[in-house]
Amino acid sequence: MALLGPFLAGAVFALGLGVSGMTHPEKIIGFLDVAGAWDPSLAFVMVGAIAVYAPLSRRIVRRAAPLLGAAFSVPTRRDLDPKLILGAALFGIGWGLGGFCPGPAILALLSWSPGVLAFVVSMVAGMAAFELQTSAPMDIAPSRRLSVGGTDG
Repeated sequence: MALLGPFLAGAVFALGLGVSGMTHPEKIIGFLDVAGAWDPSLAFVMVGAIAVYAPLSRRIVRRAAPLLGAAFSVPTRRDLDPKLILGAALFGIGWGLGGFCPGPAILALLSWSPGVLAFVVSMVAGMAAFELQTSAPMDIAPSRRLSVGGTDG
């Protein structure tokens, strides 16, 4: 029962990605092609998401505690280190070349497209390589609380 909330949130996220067409790499690549046949639909999806998130996030963090947890988990670090910058650059390069970020890629697995499968296998291999080279593995336990203000493309 504790996983019902995250499951429903993920289902709504997946539905939004599917309805908006963000599971199609040509939409993402079209958005990034500002010098060619630019497709602004991703910008509308982002603006819509921000319009919903911004006012609600401020209201939610004013509460004493989240509805389904003991406490909020809000990031405290504000510095930019080389690992963060390199990770963001690699994410952007992969997003631009593949036309997917992790959320839409996992949803697009339902298509069984060879390109999608290759992207997801590469993504998982990259995550595994990171875990192997990192001395402190990331906490990926199901009970980990999500941070307020974090996003997954």
